[in-house]
Amino acid sequence: MGSPDVREIDGMGGGHPLTSKVAVVQRSRRSGADVDYLFLQVWPDRAEVSDSQNCGNLLAGVGPFAIEENLIEADGDETSVRIWMENTETMAVARVQTPSGRVRYDGDARIDGVPGTAAPIPLEFLDVAGSTCGSLLPTGHVTDHVAGLEVTCIDNGMPVVCVRADDVGLTGREEPAEIEANASVCELVESIRLAAGALMNLGDVAAKTVPKVSVLAPGANGGALSTRTFIPRRVHEAIGVFGAVSVATACLLPGSVANGVSKLKASDGETTLDIEHPTGYFSVSLRTRHDGDEVVVTSSALLRTARLLMRGEVFVPGSLWVDR
Repeated sequence: MGSPDVREIDGMGGGHPLTSKVAVVQRSRRSGADVDYLFLQVWPDRAEVSDSQNCGNLLAGVGPFAIEENLIEADGDETSVRIWMENTETMAVARVQTPSGRVRYDGDARIDGVPGTAAPIPLEFLDVAGSTCGSLLPTGHVTDHVAGLEVTCIDNGMPVVCVRADDVGLTGREEPAEIEANASVCELVESIRLAAGALMNLGDVAAKTVPKVSVLAPGANGGALSTRTFIPRRVHEAIGVFGAVSVATACLLPGSVANGVSKLKASDGETTLDIEHPTGYFSVSLRTRHDGDEVVVTSSALLRTARLLMRGEVFVPGSLWVDR
């Protein structure tokens, strides 16, 4: 990937954590799964590879890749690929369009923050609550006070700390570069993250990629709310798949920080929320039920896309080379 070098000029990375990622895929020996997927985050600025989190964006490409590489066979006009996500030991199901037994990439599905259109790939997540921290609310509370501020710590596929934008000196409308240039805000957010990490059963998170901190404000364009998400020290140009699922889930939990911002009320059945981010919005569908006064999320789903960009060989600097 060309790390460590902030440009990753001698590699395949794009010089940003969002584009410096690797998916390792193999045919699964696990009952009920077609393939195993391990996500690896490569940091551009240091010689470090982390498997401490999952990635839903790369997940969208796993199904098409598995079919292209003959890890599984196409099954009719649409192939369901059951993917075991090794990082969190949970299952996802991707539905890939496969007319005439071949992966279809062209289509009209559009994702905010992604150029062009492509064939839709619906993703459904099964039992991802607490996949990293051990429970949906790892602190045992809907809200906690961290660094003197009220936060909600949640893990529905991605450990996230939700905090109000105005509590950290933001409006929630700023561009990512503007936030990154604000040293006092970044230092405050990182102090929140470090303190919350210990409360979320993650230990010392100074060198970890989780939890993320999502700064929340009321929606500006009809969405449930607006987000600016630290990943953890850069600010996401959009919002990650599992980060969006965790924030959307928090919106439906009575008393949470996200619920207070979004003013939403959960009802039994399926609810679709539009989570706003710097380049548009992300739609998340949650299926919920009530257990007394408690809201239980039974499944989550969303839409992504993937395209075949290249086939070839990657030459690693030095004496090694890797082929497909």
